[in-house]
Amino acid sequence: MAQVRISDAADFLGVSTDTVRRLVASGRLAAGPDASGRTAVDGRSLAEYVRIEGRSVADPTGVSRSARNRFVGIVTEVTSDRVMSQVEMQAGPHRIVSLISTESVRELGLEPGVVAVAVVKATNVVLETPGTDS
Repeated sequence: MAQVRISDAADFLGVSTDTVRRLVASGRLAAGPDASGRTAVDGRSLAEYVRIEGRSVADPTGVSRSARNRFVGIVTEVTSDRVMSQVEMQAGPHRIVSLISTESVRELGLEPGVVAVAVVKATNVVLETPGTDS
């Protein structure tokens, strides 16, 4: 059974550790002692909670598309030359960088402070897990 430290669960949920403890106390998250005897959240319980209760920012575009990976955020920086631009945005705790044409930047009105939606459709997505201490 995967176990997640209270502080890590709080980071994943974007809440305080006290909020996670309240979720455990109320039975909304399952928890138990880890190998060191500290309280840890059950990984499956956390995943189910996020799946059901997770709130993402609503996509303001009103467009339907096949890509499921959509990140609503705010543009933080645009670096352009004549042909290409690098657009950076912050979507929650995630920094997203996109390389698009400068023409697209102009057409979309992308500049710092603009709300945008990053849509990712990829056939290759690399997943990693944290290393274990030996």
